[in-house]
Amino acid sequence: MTTAPTESSAAFPDAPRGRKGYERAAVDEFLLRARSAFEASSDDPITAADVRKAAFPLTRRGYSIEAVDAALGRIEDAFAARERHDAITTAGAGPWVGQARETAQAILDRLARGRRRRFDRVSALRFGYRVDEVDIVADRISRYLETGESLTPEQVRSVAFRMQRRGYREAQVDAVLDAVIEVMLAVA
Repeated sequence: MTTAPTESSAAFPDAPRGRKGYERAAVDEFLLRARSAFEASSDDPITAADVRKAAFPLTRRGYSIEAVDAALGRIEDAFAARERHDAITTAGAGPWVGQARETAQAILDRLARGRRRRFDRVSALRFGYRVDEVDIVADRISRYLETGESLTPEQVRSVAFRMQRRGYREAQVDAVLDAVIEVMLAVA
C-alpha cells in the first residue's frame, strides 16, 4: 500500500524574483484537501485525475510553479497507486488491465491519423497548439505504447507547446495527454 502524500507548503520556494507563482492560499487549501481525502477522513473525494487537473491562480510572491507541479506529480502518483490497488483488490487485475488496454488503443487510434490531422484545428482567427510540436510528441507517445520506448509520466506532464494560428485544439490534445498519463500510471 502507498503512503499518504506529505508535501508541505513550507517546503515550496518562492517564485523567482520578477516572475509570478501559484497563489499560496489556493495551493495550501488544495494540499490540505488532498491529504484529508488520501487519509480517508474527508467527505470530499479526490482522485489522481483531480490532482492532475488542479489549477491555481498566478500572483506575485507566489510559490514556485515548478516546485508545486513536481509535488503534484508525486501526489498524483500516490493517488493513482492507491486507486490501482483498490481496483485490483476489489475486481482483480483483469478488468484493470483491460481498461488500460482499451484506453491505450483509443490513444493509438487517435495518433494513427496522419501528421497534421490528428486533432481538430481552431479557426483561422484563433491560436491553438503548434501542430508540428504536437505531432512530434504524438509520435513519441505512439512509440511508447507500441514498442515500450522509454517515456515517463513526468515527461508527459511537463510537455509544453507554443501557439500558432489554426493550431490544434488545446482541449483535445490535453485530453489525450491526460489519458496517456492515466495509462502510464495504471500499468506502473
